[in-house]
Amino acid sequence: MVSPNQQSALSAGSRVPSNEGVRVPVLLPLPLKGPYDYVVGDALTVAPGEYVRVPLGGRVVLGVVWDGAPDGGVPVEKLKEIIERVEAPPMPPVLRRFVEWVARYTVSAPGAVLRMALASAAAFEPVRTRSAYIAGGPIPERMTAARRRVVATALESPPLPIGLLASEAGVTESVVRGLIDAGTLLPVALPADRPFPEPQGAPSRRDLSRAQEEAAAALRSAVVARDYAPFLLDGVTGSGKTEVYFEAIAALLDQGGQALILLPEIALSVQFLERFAARFGCRPAEWHSDLTPGERRRTARALARGDVRVVVGARSALFLPYPDLRLIVVDEEHERAFKQEEGVVYHARDMAVVRAKLANIPIVLASATPSLETIANVDAGRYRRLQLPERAGRASMPDVETIDLRIAPPERGGYLSSPLIAAVGETLNAGEQVLLFLNRRGYAPLTLCRTCGHRMACPNCRTWLVEHRYRRRLMCHHCGFERDPPTACPQCSTSGTLVPCGPGVERIAEEAAQRFPNARLEVLSSDAMEGPHALEAALGRIAAHEVDLIVGTQLVAKGHHFPLLTLVGVVDADLGLEGGDLRAAERTFQLLHQVAGRSGRAERPGRALIQTFNPEHPVIGALLSGNRDAFLARESDGRRQLGYPPFGKLAAVIVSGHEEKAVARVARELAACAPRGDAVHVLGPAPAPLAVLRGRHRMRLLLKAERSVDVSAMTREWLSRIGATGPVRVTIDIDPYSFM
Repeated sequence: MVSPNQQSALSAGSRVPSNEGVRVPVLLPLPLKGPYDYVVGDALTVAPGEYVRVPLGGRVVLGVVWDGAPDGGVPVEKLKEIIERVEAPPMPPVLRRFVEWVARYTVSAPGAVLRMALASAAAFEPVRTRSAYIAGGPIPERMTAARRRVVATALESPPLPIGLLASEAGVTESVVRGLIDAGTLLPVALPADRPFPEPQGAPSRRDLSRAQEEAAAALRSAVVARDYAPFLLDGVTGSGKTEVYFEAIAALLDQGGQALILLPEIALSVQFLERFAARFGCRPAEWHSDLTPGERRRTARALARGDVRVVVGARSALFLPYPDLRLIVVDEEHERAFKQEEGVVYHARDMAVVRAKLANIPIVLASATPSLETIANVDAGRYRRLQLPERAGRASMPDVETIDLRIAPPERGGYLSSPLIAAVGETLNAGEQVLLFLNRRGYAPLTLCRTCGHRMACPNCRTWLVEHRYRRRLMCHHCGFERDPPTACPQCSTSGTLVPCGPGVERIAEEAAQRFPNARLEVLSSDAMEGPHALEAALGRIAAHEVDLIVGTQLVAKGHHFPLLTLVGVVDADLGLEGGDLRAAERTFQLLHQVAGRSGRAERPGRALIQTFNPEHPVIGALLSGNRDAFLARESDGRRQLGYPPFGKLAAVIVSGHEEKAVARVARELAACAPRGDAVHVLGPAPAPLAVLRGRHRMRLLLKAERSVDVSAMTREWLSRIGATGPVRVTIDIDPYSFM
């Protein structure tokens, strides 16, 4: 909405400015090639990094005065004038350099990256105030006992709003208002935003093992040195990695500055926030998509002022305007969730390393199953590895066994084998907890007509609809389409012939409830949990042993600590090994290793039973032997021979649009002018595995190059060879993680 004052400024902005020649570049949060030039008015001075409001096409846009010289390509008399400078701390120079670096690397418009750094534009609105009251005026002649209590409370307290002052004094609000009317209580304007509590580095900590203390000492030294230092904190599940990097946080709190802890999913933050509060006396600030607009505004304002010391957030927290960032931690650094697949496509782990290098600060990548990319950086001497080879305290690693489903298949219509059923019964009878894991949401991945073979499909994507029995809906997990389950087949109109095929986590929960009717059961999946508060409540019930049997997806596979959980049953270990993804084996090993690691994290020993039709697979063998490093070495050798990351480079070009012929035409044009040479190969175009997604036809080309090639620059030059693509969209994914 344009205010009357801004509308007047818009009109004035179209006139020739009086201070001709004073022009500055302003970067706008739009997919533009670079900054636009604007003129600075007589009564205004601006500097790089300052936020300004400028006219653009009949509207007012928030932008940032950018570094470097103006473009100068447009005559000054045609330039518009900056409307106003926003009263806010300027965008730090490191963040401006980071925006430019990310834009270059991801082959994105700088303004598109800036938009992520301006995710909470409301933070730049004028700060609202609230009224509070202090005692300081004349005492009225008529003073009741209630009035005396109010005055005494106001004299002993900081300024308080009416309701809080009445509560503290034990009176009604009308008594307080009477003293305000009498002039006894005087108003004071306070900021509307509640201040963030400051964590303290001194509160008691757990006793650290020798390996933990050595790792913590290295991190503390790096924080004190205030120099770029990348670390891999490599520890088995339950080894106390969090406690180690908490020591680095404590050192930072003593030294001053700010810290960022990146978590791959909001779900991981539930128990983490409580652990942080137990260590440092209060919760850290949060930054993720589930925050309300008011919470985002409050956090962004306080952080930009330096009033927030520690932020725990999702990948977007990388783009916040920290004025004094001195430490970054990326927990579960191997997680796929750190890759953003929409808009500006980037990997938060890799960009976090870049931000740390630009700011000249230490960064900690923590994982029990590090990615091959991180291992390669350790082997090359670019990162320093800190190892925690044993679990903390008296806990030991769980025993891992396989159940060969070719020998011990489940009963007809079921998915739990008899050995797994027996183990679950034994564990429940011992008063311990069980986790049954299947990384597939919903009740069944496919609904099929037994009469004609029709499969219920998404009208917007070439995918099957997943039945969600709890919600009584058929849903597409790619575009969000959903519908009621039909009573008759849409193809042949036969009633009662639609049947679910295959298991989802809800179907496993149904079978478990039938097998163990007396067990208190909880389903943990993103569909069953309506937001982080519901998840927090569920995790609390599990920790309090109000739950015996947990059935969950990857939501519960990592980051959680349940002392009574001693058995993990993996329902389908082969699920992640399907498809042609070059990282399929690595991801499956990481996921299954993490979920098995939920077992036996306290004094009671744990075990993991893995159901599989392929116990000879190298992933299963690595889980059984516990020889993670041998598995990673084998994966590395295979990638090295084929020239795949981290020993080669990839860039995916995805062409999409509503018209299939137009998509094919642009894809052919790209193929015709593709880079060629001994160090680079371009594969495609070919239909993407998801050839139609959200109503858009999709084709892919894949650029494969040697490590010495700058694939970002090559891809940018490649795209410049074709003309306008019209309604067809071309998306670039440097270092692709998804091949769908």
